[in-house]
Amino acid sequence: MKLHTILAAFFISTLCHAEEPKNILLLAGRPSHGPGAHEHNAGVLLLKKCLDESGLPIESTATQNGEWPSRDQLAAADTILIYCDGGGNHLILQDDRMQQLAKEMKRGCGLVCLHYAVEIPKDRGGPEMLGWMGGYFEMDWSVNPHWTADFKSFPTHPISSGLKPYALLDEWYFHMRFTDQGKITHVLSATAPEETMNRPDGGHSGNPHVRKAVAAGLPQTVAWAFVNVDGGRGFGFTGGHFHKNWGDDNQRKVVLNAILWTAKAEVPADGVPSKVTAEELVANLDPKGQQSKREDNLLLPGASADPAFCAACQARH
Repeated sequence: MKLHTILAAFFISTLCHAEEPKNILLLAGRPSHGPGAHEHNAGVLLLKKCLDESGLPIESTATQNGEWPSRDQLAAADTILIYCDGGGNHLILQDDRMQQLAKEMKRGCGLVCLHYAVEIPKDRGGPEMLGWMGGYFEMDWSVNPHWTADFKSFPTHPISSGLKPYALLDEWYFHMRFTDQGKITHVLSATAPEETMNRPDGGHSGNPHVRKAVAAGLPQTVAWAFVNVDGGRGFGFTGGHFHKNWGDDNQRKVVLNAILWTAKAEVPADGVPSKVTAEELVANLDPKGQQSKREDNLLLPGASADPAFCAACQARH
C-alpha cells in the first residue's frame, strides 16, 4: 500500500506540473510616431487578448505606456515580450532595468522583442541582446526600409507551426547583427527589392555591406529564433510598424507561436489560434494625430499606406 501511495502521489504531482500555466509578461512602451504606427499599447493588448482566448494554459499580464513591472512580476515570468521605441530611448535602458532583466535571463526566462525594440545601442545593450536574443538592429549595419516582404516558405520549427505563405507591407528591418554563439533559426526571410537601397547611406538607411547583400539577391532575415548556450530562448521580430498588420492571421500567429516557444511551452501543431475583428483591431489605439491620417494607416493588411507618412516615420529613427 505504501508503494501504491507513493506512485499515486508521484503521478498526481507530475500531472499538476504539466498543467501549470505559463506566465507571460507583455510590456508596451509609450505612444510614438503617427496614428496607426508604433501602437505599442493597442498591439500588446491585442496580443494579450489572443493569448487569453486561445484556451492554452497561459496566464498573461500586460503593462502600458512604458510602465515597468515589479521585480516579483519579472521573477514570475516564463517569457517577457517588449514592444516599445528602441535605440537610446529603449525601455530597458532606464535605471537598473538591464540588471533586472539579466537576472531573469540567467534563470532561463524567454525574451521577445518587436519592431523598434530590437534596436539598441551597440555599446549599451548590444552585447546583452546578442546573448539574450541572438541578434539586434545595429546602427550603421542594419536598415529600416518600408517594403513588401514575400514569405514563401518557413523552416521546420515550432514557431512556424500553422503558418502559410504570405506577403505584407511593413517596415521590415533587416541585415541584423547576429551572434556566432548558440543556435539561430531564421524564421521569416525574404528577398529585399533593390528599392530598399534608394535612400543614401546613414545610421539606419544603408552601408556598403547591406548594399552588397541586396544586390546579390540574398534572402534577408526579418524574424529569428534563438537558443543560447544555456538553453534560454529569444525571438526577434522586426515587423509591427503598422498596427493594421496585426489583423493578418499569419502575422499574429508567428508572434503568438514565438511567445509560447520562448516560454518553453508546447506550440500547437497548427499554431496558436486567434481571431481579431475589425472593431477589436482599432480598440485601445493611442489618441494621437489626425483622424484622417489614422484611417489612411489602418487599412486592411497589405493595403498601401500614405508614402509621406512612411517617410516621416522612417526619418524619426
